[in-house]
Amino acid sequence: MLLLQGKKALVFGVLNDKSIAWEIAQAFHEQGAELAITYADKAHEKRVRLLAESLDAKLIHPCNITNDEEIKEVLRKIEVLWGALDIIIHAVAFAEKSELAGTILNTSREGFAATLDISVYSLLGIMKEALPVMRGRNTAVLTLSYYGAAKVFPNYNVMGVAKAALEALVRYLAVAAGSEGIRVNAISAGPVRTLASFGITGFSQVFGHVAAKAPLCRNITQGDIARSAVYLCSDLACSVTGEIHYVDSGYNVIGA
Repeated sequence: MLLLQGKKALVFGVLNDKSIAWEIAQAFHEQGAELAITYADKAHEKRVRLLAESLDAKLIHPCNITNDEEIKEVLRKIEVLWGALDIIIHAVAFAEKSELAGTILNTSREGFAATLDISVYSLLGIMKEALPVMRGRNTAVLTLSYYGAAKVFPNYNVMGVAKAALEALVRYLAVAAGSEGIRVNAISAGPVRTLASFGITGFSQVFGHVAAKAPLCRNITQGDIARSAVYLCSDLACSVTGEIHYVDSGYNVIGA
């Protein structure tokens, strides 16, 4: 029996074949889930559509997650297509590259607002619209965080603040949606090589440091995150909610 057999999953955040969301989508497909995959805009459509079609995605639809009407439209399409939804993957975050260098004092008012809107509020906005098609069953919502939410990492700056807010939101949503049978969790992933990570000044130094100091003496891969996502969104984790699940080779336990 496949772990996600018969589950219907909506994935936000696929950008290319190196993105964490794409690795999760592949793992879900391998475990029997049916997929709906969104893309941010026309500039990303061709690349994402080719990837989604390779997994026989049942819906491939644009969604600018800063636009409430576009979120509503995606969930309307889901209701027509499936009637109900079992899983949401929220793998979306953004900060201007100029604000991922130096210190938090580099952050502009506009940059702060945009980062929190895209990286945090988008999850809340999606869940508001998804509630009618997810309530009443053991359904799962999963987002992605990073240890920069809890500890200061060089140049992570406003994104660290956003991830801290995201982790708090996970806990609040777990309580708000728990009575509806919806579980909400986050994976706090170690550093991985993605297009987004290379926008952070000094990423390669952090990447090397974690590999040297983590208990398992290595960095993680997108596949490590995807396998944990399968667990958290499957019935194996039917009583797990409000959790920040670390997938970082144990780096978060190190004090010195």
